[in-house]
Amino acid sequence: MVTVSKALTIKKTKPPLGKRLKKEWNRNAIVYLFLVPILIHFTIFQVYPFLLSFYLTFMDWRIIGEPVFVGLKHWQYFLHDSLAWKAIWNTVKFSIYYIVPTMALGLILALIINSGVRGAKFFKGIFFLPVVTSFVIIAGIWGWLFKGTEAGMINFILSFFGIEPQLFLSNSSQALAVLAGLSIFKVAGSTMIYYFAGLQSIDKQLYEAAQMDGASTLRIFWTITFPLLKPIHFYVLITTTIGSFQIFDSAFLLTGGGPNYATTTLVYYLYAQGFTSLNLSYAAVLSYVLFFIILVISLIQRKYLGKDSNLY
Repeated sequence: MVTVSKALTIKKTKPPLGKRLKKEWNRNAIVYLFLVPILIHFTIFQVYPFLLSFYLTFMDWRIIGEPVFVGLKHWQYFLHDSLAWKAIWNTVKFSIYYIVPTMALGLILALIINSGVRGAKFFKGIFFLPVVTSFVIIAGIWGWLFKGTEAGMINFILSFFGIEPQLFLSNSSQALAVLAGLSIFKVAGSTMIYYFAGLQSIDKQLYEAAQMDGASTLRIFWTITFPLLKPIHFYVLITTTIGSFQIFDSAFLLTGGGPNYATTTLVYYLYAQGFTSLNLSYAAVLSYVLFFIILVISLIQRKYLGKDSNLY
């Protein structure tokens, strides 16, 4: 009874809402002043486009004229759109070509510059250079390297081994892998930085203890280095997976989605529908398909690869 009476007394003496809001404002006014422009920006450029695109999925709008409500027409069309499913499959294949090699190459480069090799800072800059170089420039160089004639650098090198010139970007079975190689080359430097930061955080005493026990370099890597980089593995996996499903620029610059739609990824198909065919309503449907695919994959990765709550 005493506890109940105290609670009632506290409830009765609680200051009014207006007074509490004023007190909160006086205490954290500077925080709210900084938050207001951020929230306005977020609302205009994130929330509004998200809601508008969802609205467009139920409309038929090609910029010219007024939107017409068509219900689930575009969603039904997507289910029977063979080119959309091919674009999804191309995106999945691109992810298979891209994710593991990017992680592996980034880890290898990080191990090199973390090993104390002479000129480590120089190599770090060289490895990171593609990240800060314009993608258009890198794509142009890549297109020259993999030119499908004898004038292409890769074909020129292959000729020394008696291999006939390859078409590469003009070959349906090779083009997507070549584009994945371009993205790996572009992104591996940033992945290297993540792994290098992880390597720097590992306690050196663990290595010293393992060496005193006579463990080999390879055993030290698999029992100490690799497991302790688990948070980095998880973060890089998530970011590279999201990046692989958003691939667009390399297909746009080098192949135009060809040959025979072999490099038409989901984002490229979305772009073609929205900005070439001006079918913004169907493009909005494709954008939500992409959103749900990335969301589901990220949740699966989080569940099975990010179980240790102490690390994430």
